[in-house]
Amino acid sequence: MTTLPIKKIIPKKHRILKGEVVSDKMIRTAVILVTNLKLHPRYHKYYKSTKRFKAENPKNQYHTGDKVLIRAVRPLSKEKKWLIIGLS
Repeated sequence: MTTLPIKKIIPKKHRILKGEVVSDKMIRTAVILVTNLKLHPRYHKYYKSTKRFKAENPKNQYHTGDKVLIRAVRPLSKEKKWLIIGLS
């Protein structure tokens, strides 16, 4: 019987995105707008794509207009799966 080599378990890096706070009206939650440039497959032109993420805002220290970095974490609520880790 042959033994298989044991693979080293390397933790995945957390997904980190840059964005702008567009709303901080909720308690300990901020809405972050993330903008990406994408290349159109047929016309080979770049276009902007935006998406909004709800992120944990500890101590309510980030406010509307701040440029921030967010990191994926375990689900904190139904829609909140991101954590603000600092200013960018």
